[in-house]
Amino acid sequence: MQIDQWINTTLTPLSEALSSVVFYSIPLSESISVPVILLWLVAISLFTTVYFGFVNIRSFGRGVGLAAGRIHHKEDAKAEGQITPFQALATTLSATVGLGNIAGVAIAISIGGPGAIVWMILMGVLGMSTKFHEASLGVMYRKKSAEGIFSGGPMYYLRDGLSDLGWPKIGKILAAVFAVCCIGGALGAGNMFQVNQVYQQLVNVTGGSDISFWADKGWMFGLGMAFLVGVVIIGGIKSIASVASKVVPLMALIYMAAGFVVIAMHASAIPDAFLTIFDAAFSMEAGFGGLIGGIIQGVRRAAFSNEAGIGSAAITHAVAKTSFPVAQGMVAMLGAFVDTVIICLMTALVIVISGVGLDPSGAIEGISLTSRAFETVMPWFPPVLAFIVFLFAYSTMLTWSYYGLKSVTYLMGDGKCVDLGYKIVFCGFVVLGSSASLDIIINLSDSMYFAMAVPNIIALYLLAPKVKRALGKYKNMMK
Repeated sequence: MQIDQWINTTLTPLSEALSSVVFYSIPLSESISVPVILLWLVAISLFTTVYFGFVNIRSFGRGVGLAAGRIHHKEDAKAEGQITPFQALATTLSATVGLGNIAGVAIAISIGGPGAIVWMILMGVLGMSTKFHEASLGVMYRKKSAEGIFSGGPMYYLRDGLSDLGWPKIGKILAAVFAVCCIGGALGAGNMFQVNQVYQQLVNVTGGSDISFWADKGWMFGLGMAFLVGVVIIGGIKSIASVASKVVPLMALIYMAAGFVVIAMHASAIPDAFLTIFDAAFSMEAGFGGLIGGIIQGVRRAAFSNEAGIGSAAITHAVAKTSFPVAQGMVAMLGAFVDTVIICLMTALVIVISGVGLDPSGAIEGISLTSRAFETVMPWFPPVLAFIVFLFAYSTMLTWSYYGLKSVTYLMGDGKCVDLGYKIVFCGFVVLGSSASLDIIINLSDSMYFAMAVPNIIALYLLAPKVKRALGKYKNMMK
């Protein structure tokens, strides 16, 4: 039996079992149901936006100033941490500005229609407040080892934050649950999904599944990617942040420049494209079920793309050099804006404006749909997109390897054997991901990824008053 067949046979039952639990749905009618986990994510985004006084809008300018280095706190001269606030933002962006913006948008349109993009963007704006909350808590509850290494994230604010509230046992249990889910998310969404889409684009640009040299050599491609990932992750967060702060601006600029070219070539179609997107977002032409389907896909792909409510970004922001947790929270919320509002919207416009049709068989399409859209204007662009996709996926895998590592060390303790063992396993899953089919990867990735939101959001609700007090003190100090 070939390796890809073996992998698909093994992963299918696991994927289906996890998906049925994580995406348990509430039936609205005989044909319509809403996954509870998506309601959970929407609720926390609405709550944090209102509870923190629309911090996503009112503190947007300060967040930009802090990230760009135009606004300084004198206390930060002696601030502890391992990376700068901008490096923390770039590193988290390297995890979010990735295939969720290219393949994820295409999947949302493929399943939920172009109207799904409106709900993606709305969730992106609301998710900025959630990211502010998560990053602030990450810094508040971070820990420093004897070797000077910082660790933070939902594991720590669940354990210590709930302990402060008088629930130490519950905090430890939820922290462990989050850590286990984060490891699964790192191996699935942050690893297998990424390498799978890079491999698919490589096959597309080299002749397709019928004639491409790579058509049946996913394992070989995976070995090469595993080597490139391993070279960087061995150096830890400083190495990852150094690479991310250079790669993220480059890949974003290349992709956005290409998107602007396509949009400019179809400038006359822009009004109709926006009309199509908004029409589809609120249209009842496909019935109530079609409307709900578009909303569900928009929210689902937005959460997959910007990670708001998932808690992963707090792991990196926790190690930033800052004296004020809420200041780093303001920097962190920019990630959701850049990721979902700017880049996802550009991808959607390119797909809608280009007029490419969906797969007539009804199959779910990811990167191939986006590639066809760019190809309508630039026939030579698929190889360039393949390079961009490689950068996006590569940087995402680097950051998610760190998320998974911090979860492993939280459960098993720091140590060279634990560190090296995890990194070997992570690289092994790179090979597995390149050989499995997209639908299996999506279900498995989404299940482990979204499961992280359950314990994380519990902590966000319970610890919100502490962050609100810190935000009030910070604003008074700035006055």
